[in-house]
Amino acid sequence: MPLSRSLSMTSLSGVLPAWEEDELPVEDVLLFEVAWEVTNKVGGIYTVIQTKAKITVDEWGENYFMLGPYFENNFKTQVEACEPPIPSIRKAMDALIHNGCQVYFGRWLIEGSPYVILFDIGSAAWNLDRWKGDLWETCSIGLPYQDREANDSLILGSLIAWFFKELTDQLGGKPNVIAHFHEWQAGPGLILSRSRKIPMATVFTTHATLLGRYLCAGNVDFYNNLDKFNIDKEAGERQIYHRYCLERAAVHCSHVFTTVSQITAVEANHILHRKPDTVTPNGLNVKKFSAMHEFQNLHSINKARIQEFVRGHFYGHLDFNLEKTLFFFIAGRYEFSNKGADLFLESLSRLNYLLRVHRNDMTVVVFFIMPAKTNNFNVESLKGQAIRKQLWDTAHTVKEKFGKRLYDALLKGQIPDMNSILDRDDFTIMKRAIYATQRHSLPPVTTHNMLDDSTDPILSNIRRIGLFNSRNDRIKIIFHPEFLSSTSPLLPMDYEDFVRGCNLGVFPSYYEPWGYTPGECTVMGIPSVTTNLSGFGCFMEDHVSDPAAYGVYTHTHVHRGIVPFELTQIPTSWLQSRRQRIIQRNRAERLSDLLDWRYLGRFYVHARHLALSRAFPDQFKLDPLAPLKTEGFRYPRPYSVPPSPSASVHSTPHHSDVEDDDDESYDEDEEAERDRLNIKAPFVLGAAPEGKKKQPGESGN
Repeated sequence: MPLSRSLSMTSLSGVLPAWEEDELPVEDVLLFEVAWEVTNKVGGIYTVIQTKAKITVDEWGENYFMLGPYFENNFKTQVEACEPPIPSIRKAMDALIHNGCQVYFGRWLIEGSPYVILFDIGSAAWNLDRWKGDLWETCSIGLPYQDREANDSLILGSLIAWFFKELTDQLGGKPNVIAHFHEWQAGPGLILSRSRKIPMATVFTTHATLLGRYLCAGNVDFYNNLDKFNIDKEAGERQIYHRYCLERAAVHCSHVFTTVSQITAVEANHILHRKPDTVTPNGLNVKKFSAMHEFQNLHSINKARIQEFVRGHFYGHLDFNLEKTLFFFIAGRYEFSNKGADLFLESLSRLNYLLRVHRNDMTVVVFFIMPAKTNNFNVESLKGQAIRKQLWDTAHTVKEKFGKRLYDALLKGQIPDMNSILDRDDFTIMKRAIYATQRHSLPPVTTHNMLDDSTDPILSNIRRIGLFNSRNDRIKIIFHPEFLSSTSPLLPMDYEDFVRGCNLGVFPSYYEPWGYTPGECTVMGIPSVTTNLSGFGCFMEDHVSDPAAYGVYTHTHVHRGIVPFELTQIPTSWLQSRRQRIIQRNRAERLSDLLDWRYLGRFYVHARHLALSRAFPDQFKLDPLAPLKTEGFRYPRPYSVPPSPSASVHSTPHHSDVEDDDDESYDEDEEAERDRLNIKAPFVLGAAPEGKKKQPGESGN
């Protein structure tokens, strides 16, 4: 289907190509998407299906349905119950209901308002033993009784396969059915549907292999030993062999198998023994601003809010200039090594040493936003915010009195005597406020009381490298061990506002099949650091000639635990020029169209078309020898120079407030237009380029 794009003054208008895939007759096809996360926020796949819903509803209208498990609280708070628009679906649901299984239908109250069909696992649990027998007879996979998650996935899968059997019997082949299954929890439904020869096209997407997650959680050198693992042995030792078998069976039963990134495609080929048919990257719903620099204004507003928090947190030690302070952050699940927190801390230690040796006047405040076990807010952190507010109230009171006396003196035509404007009581109030800010301890490195303070990985490494927020440190660390919320009494900001106020997001992950955090930074115009082992990093290197020029720094992650030199150099480059940081925020925001579902939705269109052509070759044609139509474009290197703060890196991190007068003038509209004209020819993801490889920044014209 032709997918429309949202345009803005700051985007590269016309850069993203029109979709030329043959249109699917959506009025003659029903699309079902199956996932454990439908209306159930338990993982990253929830973000995928929730954000993708609107573009899919726009394309498929009332022929699109989501299937998942029923949870009473989720249904009451997120779903508006209604009747199915297609009588065959109502009859299929009734067939299950009349046999004692509860099925619910409604509209999910998210953007796009897609239809959802939810199956009550508890009401059908009495069939579990029989369905386990069916699974064993079908594919010789047995499920242990103690693995509740696997048992629940089998109940859900059996209900879904039953539903599809009733539905296709009612439809009689018109319209055709496509079922898209996400992750191993949805796998039993696909396996049983295929084993019962239900006439429908199937797609299976793995967002990360099950065994890959377990191996990387155990600090294994995963990618360098990918071809050496004894897969069955590794799965058995981790007591997930039955889950692995479900995942692998679903992969091989599907008509089309997809992954979310090229790096995960390589992983799946080794672990699941099937090469993915195509890659379906994860996207976001990008909301553009009508005003050119509105997102820059939001950065300034939210940066000021972060500065207010820092003023309170570092009271008594606020001997650094907040106008010369940068805010970096890392966020995500608390997987210390997988998320790269170990490398980030080590690089911060080295950066702190460089800044101190060269007597740099810049300060970097680094936030770690990772949820951990806590029992309450840190008393010192709360006290700091209370003192900050008290000082603000004191200053405001004195300012009011000062302003009134100054106003009266000027009305009388007199130049006021400063000694008479502020009396002794005013000086007393101000002195008491100053004495209240005295502190005999260092500002805390964590905002909460940690339950496992002595063994916590982040705190243990902070003790090892000695970054305790002392006066001499140019790197200040704040560990916030819970997700941000606008209702917090400590840092009352939503995550989106916080990201907009920061200068750089750092995500040096070792295992990151996609990576939404750097993508969210990009669409908000905030530069980020990612790795060549993340799906997002690989995607950007495929689509952008010089990602660093657009504020996406991709460092090479070769061996686990070894800090790349460039991971220290990237933050150093950000201490150079405020002007270049502003330019790069403009460029980063221009990449947002590339991450919009309006562009990335085309990869799902191709996967569905491919599945239909394989399931119903007489009705749907797709030449298997023709090149994939999931083509993209490469963003060129920005026309103006220098491209990023790193372009003017000195041999030391010495900072100067004086801008180079010889720098080429920068016009954002002119640069965006030149980028649009210089855009490179289309390419196929994963395909080797023909002929001579072009250098970054080389025009395709």
